[in-house]
Amino acid sequence: MDFAYSPKVEGLRRRVQDFMDANVVPAVASWEHDVAKGIHPPKVLEPLKAKAKAEGLWNLFLPTLPKDAPGMGLPVMEYAPLAEIMGRVFWAPEVFNCNAPDTGNMELLHIAATPAQRKAFLDPLLNGDIRSAFSMTEPDTASSDPTNIATRIERQGKDYVINGRKWFVSNGADPRCKFIILMGVTDPAAERHARHSMIIVPMDSPGLTNVRQIPILNHATGDLIAEIFFKDVRVPAENLLGQEGQGFALAQARLGPGRIHHCMRTIGQCELALELMAERAMERVTFGKPLAERDNVREWIAESRLEIDQARLLVMRAAWIIDNQGNKAARTDVSAIKIVTARMQVKIFDRAIQVFGAAGLTPDTPLANLFTWGRALRFIDGPDEVHLRGVAKAELDRIKNMPLKASRYLTSYHAVFGDPTRA
Repeated sequence: MDFAYSPKVEGLRRRVQDFMDANVVPAVASWEHDVAKGIHPPKVLEPLKAKAKAEGLWNLFLPTLPKDAPGMGLPVMEYAPLAEIMGRVFWAPEVFNCNAPDTGNMELLHIAATPAQRKAFLDPLLNGDIRSAFSMTEPDTASSDPTNIATRIERQGKDYVINGRKWFVSNGADPRCKFIILMGVTDPAAERHARHSMIIVPMDSPGLTNVRQIPILNHATGDLIAEIFFKDVRVPAENLLGQEGQGFALAQARLGPGRIHHCMRTIGQCELALELMAERAMERVTFGKPLAERDNVREWIAESRLEIDQARLLVMRAAWIIDNQGNKAARTDVSAIKIVTARMQVKIFDRAIQVFGAAGLTPDTPLANLFTWGRALRFIDGPDEVHLRGVAKAELDRIKNMPLKASRYLTSYHAVFGDPTRA
């Protein structure tokens, strides 16, 4: 068992970190300034993307990257440490064309798109010419169970007609977003996991109304989350992604690797919070002593170090399983890391904000923004409760099917103390 990164990964980590230090971090102020003024995309973004693309730091996330596509495409285990570095700046993944939801959409299109769909939608995404959105969550249904989705996709001649209301459409309010991959019901009478399909909906389709941009905890994030209304939106039948009834299976295929990306970006953000917290604690003096000499602050720093290292090991194991056994085999592990990292982010950023005092609540640090995002992660890609249920079911099934039961260990204790069931 080797816990070290390979020489290849170490080299890529240095390249990504050097690019971040030289190009991305100095551009943070400009990006924040433009976002605050409602300028989308921020002016610094396209020049940074062009530079990253020219250096080959492009499309790093897709293991089976098409040969004619720019970039390198890496196995999940090799990409994950890079996602951790990118995650330290919330918007940095887009610089490398590794941003959600485009990454998940590219994976979906790579799996299921027809040649015509690849040319029209996948190639421009791989080149970074456009952006896209993914639409599954609905305000009027319990979206923690995707089989509840009610938006209708009805076949009418050579077209499909879409009616429904979606929200938390990441990227849906971005002016560069050219299409949405939407999940809806094509056959209400089918088995519950076969009712849904996915379809590609151009953003300029008549009947598609971008209702509003949705802030998270009253914070307008840079990823431009939207609520969108679909009223008799008509798209060609050839825009169906895969086959009718495959929507649920495609959603599962999309979410696995994407959750690894989210989790490693979270770990990078938590590393940043820990470093900021420690630096602040060493500099800030109260009642004659630096905060770093206070026992409770030292405990916060130590607990944060332990939590980050534990989470990273868990995420890298899930990445290893995906690379070696496939997405399906990693399902329980992916649920576990989704829970662990989101909860960790909330805890560590809460500590960091406390150490920074009132400054931690302001835009003068990234802490408030990333604390807000950490809380949102407890819903994004499924709420904690759903993933906990999945982990519990897998564990109960494992123990139920063990050839030797743990209760055999009780025999020795009964021999000494007597069998309590016979008392």
